[in-house]
Order: sequence, then C-alpha cells, then structure tokens
Amino acid sequence: MYESNDTPVEAGTGHDPASEPADNSSASAAQSRTVGTWPMWVLGFVIMIDQFDQSIVRGAATDIQEHFGVSDTAMGWLLSAFIVVNGLMTVPAGYLADRWNRTRTIGHTVVAWSAITMATAFSPTFTVLLLLRALLGFGQAITEPSAASALSDYYPTSRRGTVFSNQQVMGLLGGGLGIMIGGAIASEVGWRWAFVAAGPPGLLIAMLAYALREPPRGYGDRLQLGVDDWPEHEKVKLFDDGFASFVRDTVQGLIADFKVIWSITTLRFALVGVSALMFTVSGVGAWLPQFHQRFNGLSEQQATFAIGLVLLFGGIPGVLVGGVLADNFMARIAGARVVIPAYCLGIGNVFMMASYLDSVPKYGSLALQTLGVFTITMAIPALRAGLADAVPAHLRGAGFGAFNLASIVFGVAAAPFIVGSLSEIWDLRAAFLIVSPPVFVGAYVLYRAKHHLEADAMKIFEAVMRAMQAESDPSPT
Repeated sequence: MYESNDTPVEAGTGHDPASEPADNSSASAAQSRTVGTWPMWVLGFVIMIDQFDQSIVRGAATDIQEHFGVSDTAMGWLLSAFIVVNGLMTVPAGYLADRWNRTRTIGHTVVAWSAITMATAFSPTFTVLLLLRALLGFGQAITEPSAASALSDYYPTSRRGTVFSNQQVMGLLGGGLGIMIGGAIASEVGWRWAFVAAGPPGLLIAMLAYALREPPRGYGDRLQLGVDDWPEHEKVKLFDDGFASFVRDTVQGLIADFKVIWSITTLRFALVGVSALMFTVSGVGAWLPQFHQRFNGLSEQQATFAIGLVLLFGGIPGVLVGGVLADNFMARIAGARVVIPAYCLGIGNVFMMASYLDSVPKYGSLALQTLGVFTITMAIPALRAGLADAVPAHLRGAGFGAFNLASIVFGVAAAPFIVGSLSEIWDLRAAFLIVSPPVFVGAYVLYRAKHHLEADAMKIFEAVMRAMQAESDPSPT
C-alpha cells in the first residue's frame, strides 16, 4: 500500500463499490463553494503562455534560418534546445513541487522566462540564440509538475478529466497562436520582434498566479469523498539547516520518492507509452510548417497560419471531447483513462501518416492532419487524469516530473534533430513516415496498462480512508 506522511491521496476510478458513498455531486458542490473554476483558468493561462513562447521559434524558423544561414540540422538543435535544461530540471522541480508553495513558484518562473524570451530578441549570433532558448527549458520543467500537482489538489477525481482538458486546450491555443503570430510578425517586421511581443503577456499571467490560494495537498481526494476541509498550508523553509543539507536531503528524498513511483505499475506502462508518442509528435510538430512550404507550395506565413489553424480547430475540440470522455467513462470502462488514449493515439496516427503521402493534395493533407490532431489530443486529458489517479498526492509533483523526464529523454529531446537529419538524407516526407510507427507501440503499451490502473487507484483510495479514519479516531490502537 502507498503510505504518506502528508495529507493523503486519491480515490479510485469508479468501479469499486466502496467509493460509491462519496457522491460526486456533493463533492463537486463542495469544491465549487471553496475553489471555483478560477485556478483551472489561471493555470491554463500559464500553460498557454509557455507554449506560446516555445512555438514562436517554430513560426519564425524560416526567417531565423535565413538570417543566420544555418542548416536543417542546426535548426533541429534550436527547436530542441530548451529540452536539455528541461530534462535536467524537471525531476528536482517535481520533487520540490511536493514541498514548495506551488502557486508562488509558478509566478516566479513565469516572470523569469518572460524576461528571457524578450532577451532572445537581441541575440547577436546563432550560438547565443541557441543558449537562450536552452535556458528557457527551466520554465516548463518547474511549472508543469507544480501546475499538475496543484490542479489535482484543487479538484476531485470525478472532475479531473475536464480540468486537465481545459489546461491542455489553453496549451494548444498558446501553441497555435505562437506559430501564427510568430510567423506573421517575422514576415512583416522580422523575427526579433516576435520574441519581444511575447514578454508582456507573461508578466500579466504571473500576477494572476501570485494571487492564487495554495491548495492543501490531498484536498481534491478528500473532496471526492465529500469532505470539504481546507487546513492551513504548511510553510516549509527549505534552507533552515543550510544549503548543503538541503541538497543532501533533496537527493535522498528523490531516491526514496522514485522507488515508490517506480513501484506503481500503471506509471511504468504510461512512461513507455507516452515516450513513444512524444518522440513522433515533437519530431513531426517541429517541422510541419516547413513540410507545407516545401511540398505544398505555401509561403512561410501561409504555412504557419495553416498549422496554427490545424492545432486550434483540431486540438481544442479534441481535448474538450477527451475531457468529457475521461470523466464520463471513468466508472463504465475498466482502465478507461488509459484505454481511451490507446485507441485515440493509434487511430490519430493513421490520419497523420496518410497526410504525408505524395498522392494527397495540400488541402487534403491539412484536413487529414486536423483529424489526426483532433483524435490524438482526445487522449491528453485522460492520460493526465489517469496519472493523477495512480500517484499519491504527496508524490504527484515528482510523478509528473518523472513523466516529463521520460518524455524528454526517450521522446522529445532528439526527435526534431533526428527529423532534421533524416530530411537532409532523404526529405521531410520520408522523415515523417520513418518516425511515425513508434506511436503504435506506445498505444499498445498504454492499452496493456488497463489491467493495473484499477489496482493502483484502489491502493490510493485505501490510503485516504485509513488517514481519514485515523483523524476521526486518533487514539492509539
């Protein structure tokens, strides 16, 4: 069983009869009185501006490449640069997300990355640009586990699919707008102004994050059981015993946390499945505008605008539908929050692969890519909710950090570079088709996880019940 020395964790997936007395409507009512939807929107804005900043370079890629006179391989490094720092930071950031004030940390981080984004505009050389883009990797590494952990504590299990779908919609909106606006500004006044324009909105969103009330860890799990209490947030002083002691405790704590996380079977399957998916998605996504410029005769502005529309009109409805499916089928299908993503990823990848074929005209290619993005993004809310279902509350920051790290190391980090290198050997069309099959492997691995999600969630449900019983009867046994 998962044990916790903190406020405990989360309810089951809906199949266990013991969870039925925790009425979802009463839990949601309690949640709405105390929290409302504002945290969901603010943390969604955080993801939106992060994706906006990341995607600007994709929209302005052709202008940047021409300005510095670099190859596709070099641009692949630029598109992947932030991932190096992200990978180094995400695990300790996830660990500290389980101990820090998450909303304040998110605010600090957004301020810092907005300043770095604006500084990118003044890069005198490609090397400086590459280093600054790499430095931006700390942003998502910190905000991702902190925001996901906080959302899991703000809202009960029965609403997490919808909550995470809203967050991911905002991310897609930011990604689409980043490509479109980055491409438009770069075409009209130059790529440097695209980075300048991204800074001020980030500073405003940081102010909103500072205003959020930090949720107690495990609060959403208690809401699922109809318990509406909001204990005072424990103030943790990280450096009371000195920096060296802090580093030593962090390393020891990370090792202990990962032993528990790795023991969660669902998470092991999910790490493999999502890594395979992210390899293909990040590799193809980084080069899609160039694909349409080279094979479909679109200008830079037309291509970036078209891909922005694909993300908006395919991704946003897909994530919204996926959130509804994740919540509505949670109690109807065994392991629904991994089964639904498995089918969505496999089917969506078929649409995407068909769109790369030479025989498909440009509008048909864009239509197939819209269908592919719609189907693939339906998987996102269920995956994130399933992760929250399977990981104890006091470890969710580290859990999302591990999830992010696996995606980076085995998926995102090298994919744009590999696609760029393959395009120099053959072309982008061949490169896309070569890197697409791993998605089918990932979908199969996720499907296999359905047999373990129920058992892992039940362990967490039992931990919640034991903790609540101990609170009501604190006398020693």
